[in-house]
Amino acid sequence: MESEEKDLVQEPFTEYGVYSYADYLTWEIDEMVELIKGKVFRSAAAAPRRKHQEVAGKLHSQFLTHLTGKQCKVFIAPFDVRLPIHSKKNEDIFTVIQPDVCVVCDRSKLDEAGCIGAPDLIVEVLSPGTNKKDLKNKYEVYEESGVWEYWIIHPVEETVLVYTLTEGKYVPSRLFTRGDFVKSNCIAGFEVDLEEFFEGLD
Repeated sequence: MESEEKDLVQEPFTEYGVYSYADYLTWEIDEMVELIKGKVFRSAAAAPRRKHQEVAGKLHSQFLTHLTGKQCKVFIAPFDVRLPIHSKKNEDIFTVIQPDVCVVCDRSKLDEAGCIGAPDLIVEVLSPGTNKKDLKNKYEVYEESGVWEYWIIHPVEETVLVYTLTEGKYVPSRLFTRGDFVKSNCIAGFEVDLEEFFEGLD
């Protein structure tokens, strides 16, 4: 009986349920999970791979340096971003994601729990097993929620694709790789030299 109760705490959801942020706050689980339109998505592994962490950490550091003294703030996962549709009540929010890196310029969206509303820029670093979530599921909610700019970084192939919101729809850039410079369309003056960025990452 005790083991069954323990399992229930560890797995408080089923694949058939629809869950809100209010539910999310009650879960006592070790792994990172995200909610996308009420559906639970687990991380592919207990921890991201080393190169994934190097890429996310290095980009976060570059944003941090660039944004020092400016209005916008940068955050690195784990950091809850709640994307409400009609209401900001916990029980009415069905999408809670943890972007690898995000930039928020409207500080009224920040509270003790994280961010409520769309960040200006989100970066996802692809990992084995999360490609569909990042390329399809998250793409859709980021576009619908009004995330102005969405970067997808492939750490193994060393490529960057940037989606920019234009009249409510994402418009993709060309695929950037070593030798290219990637400029943000919404964070003034921010640019990444991909040759230097990927140098030393293995």
